[in-house]
Amino acid sequence: MTTPPTAARRMVDISGEEALYLLAGASLGRLVYEQRDVIAVRPAVHVLEYGRLIVRTPVPAATLAARVTVTYHADQINPTTGTGWAVSASGLAEVVTDPGETGHYRRTLSGWVHGPHDTLLRIHPQTVNGYRFAHAAGPAKALPGAGRPSSR
Repeated sequence: MTTPPTAARRMVDISGEEALYLLAGASLGRLVYEQRDVIAVRPAVHVLEYGRLIVRTPVPAATLAARVTVTYHADQINPTTGTGWAVSASGLAEVVTDPGETGHYRRTLSGWVHGPHDTLLRIHPQTVNGYRFAHAAGPAKALPGAGRPSSR
């Protein structure tokens, strides 16, 4: 099996508004948080409502019982071409405990587990950044502002 030659690629910053638009169109991502001085990454499903992310993830609720800052990451990258996008949103998270809300979100967001490791979070994004990955039109070079987070 031969590997096709790699085309030059570029990474382009996108606005916070475009990043939220892309996030709203996706449903799967990863929750990133600190657990016992180690960074933990868990799969998650989400919905963006009224500027807040509602996330269902297999994390013990006690781990995130206090309002903590978390990062949520979603992306869609074509494994063949390397094109696509990636978005990260960071902010305070709180466990959703209202029975009406939890019932609604458990029906609409499918989870991986049930019981104590099935947690619903409401994340209030304070920093949103994103990138599009594309083929370079000319020689690959660093873009001005690459790596700069976009704030809402």
